[in-house]
Amino acid sequence: MTASRRDQLVQTAVDLFYSNGYHATGIEKILTAAGVSKPTLYRHFNSKDELIVAALQKWDEDSRTWLEEEVQKRGGTPRERLLAVFDTYHDWFREEGFQGCMFINAIVEYPEQENPIHVATLEHKHFVTAYMRNLLREGGAADADELADQLMILLEGAIVTAHANGRSDPAQRARSMAEKILDGALS
Repeated sequence: MTASRRDQLVQTAVDLFYSNGYHATGIEKILTAAGVSKPTLYRHFNSKDELIVAALQKWDEDSRTWLEEEVQKRGGTPRERLLAVFDTYHDWFREEGFQGCMFINAIVEYPEQENPIHVATLEHKHFVTAYMRNLLREGGAADADELADQLMILLEGAIVTAHANGRSDPAQRARSMAEKILDGALS
């Protein structure tokens, strides 16, 4: 099945925004890479910001599927699956072309909390937090909300550190801290 022009634009935008950033990637560059005209772009999106939101939604959809599938393969118990989140991210950090988190990068470039781009980034962050919260509840954690927030801080810190330093070990270091948190939290 061939991708629609819209899907082609969105995937091209994902690739270019991830590699180069949002502000640094102009519409002309996207059009050239996607092989579409400006009228085609504006038939699907009213602005570059709308295209960015669509790209973030695509990355979010793909990331959710990837995370859930990888974690499920790696762990059986809630504790194993929570630690598998960090192992999965460790593997991601080691991939060629790793440029950090597309959502964190967007938050940095679009810091205004009411901006639709910023809002779209938070949807993914809320998903990952809820995913960990559900695993914590499944494992019998008494304060799953607080613990999920703590694990998310570790995970986000690992992402930024891996991107800033070009190393994959921050996920394993965060995993070690997560183990200590989970030791006292899960039954």
